[in-house]
Amino acid sequence: MKRLLLVLTVVVVAAAVWGGVLLLSATADEGQGRQRLAVAPSVVRESVIVDGGGQVVGKLDADCATGRFPAFCHRVRAELTALDPRLLTRGGLVVATTLDPRAQQAAQRAVEARVRPGDTPVAVEAMVAPGSGEIRALAASKGDGAHGLSQGSTAMAYTLAAALSGGFRYDDGFPRSRSYQASGQESFTNCKGQNVGDPAFTFTDPVGGSGGAFTTLRSGARATQNTFFMRLEERIGLCATVRAAQRLGLSRFDGMPLVEYEAFTLGANETDTVTVAATYATLAAHGLRCAPRAVKEVRDDSGKVLHALGPRCEQALDAAVADAVTGLLRTDGLGRDAAGLASRIPDYKSTWYAGYTPDLAAAVSLGFTGVPPTPALTDVPIGGRRHDVVDGTTIPGPIWRASMTEALRGVPETRFPEPDTARFGGCRLACPK
Repeated sequence: MKRLLLVLTVVVVAAAVWGGVLLLSATADEGQGRQRLAVAPSVVRESVIVDGGGQVVGKLDADCATGRFPAFCHRVRAELTALDPRLLTRGGLVVATTLDPRAQQAAQRAVEARVRPGDTPVAVEAMVAPGSGEIRALAASKGDGAHGLSQGSTAMAYTLAAALSGGFRYDDGFPRSRSYQASGQESFTNCKGQNVGDPAFTFTDPVGGSGGAFTTLRSGARATQNTFFMRLEERIGLCATVRAAQRLGLSRFDGMPLVEYEAFTLGANETDTVTVAATYATLAAHGLRCAPRAVKEVRDDSGKVLHALGPRCEQALDAAVADAVTGLLRTDGLGRDAAGLASRIPDYKSTWYAGYTPDLAAAVSLGFTGVPPTPALTDVPIGGRRHDVVDGTTIPGPIWRASMTEALRGVPETRFPEPDTARFGGCRLACPK
């Protein structure tokens, strides 16, 4: 009996001790668990970008490296930053965009087929919908596609708009010459009333021609003649040309005011592909200018709409004038109504092609994005072959045609309206003698 009591006592003591150990262990574990919960980082769901059809195309990550379309992603981030910088760090957002997957893939394929990521020059293409400003595609051979280049001859469309607004007609023009010099500083006056002509500088035209030939708006636009457009800008006024460009939506990439000097019509201002595509979309939309945009709507993780962004449009140019410019820029090559201009920059620092159909506008730029001095696009390897000289017809033009053909495949053709020949036909202000 005594032995049994001794055994029971030992068992009870052991159980008490073991229970105390378990209690202390549990208490310690609970304390550690609380500590772990306190220091564990909070999980933030990633924000995503969806295309116009609602399909996810990538994450809104800082370097846009995870998605298929990095240049478009960078554009989305830039627009969100302008809207509210906190959106980029909030997390859990669904960003509905204007991206058209077919147009984007068409642009990306056309760019990559002709300019490689390892090439020093960078090619960028932007596609914008006339009448809404929606950016349907933004593709680059490398990088984020956000940089400014001298626009070159694609700026001549703005001079044509100013001339037709000012009473010029299709057959008005000037005797052709191989060179042009301002007769004095007063030959060009900026919008502040300052004389900015430079008689010491000579503009030449590589397509030249006999001095006695007469160049009209029709033939000058077709040949993108530098000397003709310098004469035309002098005649209608530098400020009138600048104002026409601004109405169509032109701005500088660096955010500074447009530089107003005599070479304005030759595209001396540095701008980007989205902006140029949007100005041409204004022409395609009969003078209706719409601010370019990639973001349509932002929702949080509960589905609540935080921002809804609709088109911002205004009638910036007389519809008849816009359609008359289109009549001068009409081109073949797409199998449907199209208009466009290939750029020619005298020092070959950059080159462009910009054009449109009634349903879609696009601009392609090619140039160097590094710090000055900028090399010329001469004797340069691009896309696996060496080019003696690169202009708008060499690489940007083929990219534009290939991408536009693919993007519009299956889309019913819409035709341009015919220009008002009663208003714009014949000559009036500068007829041949």
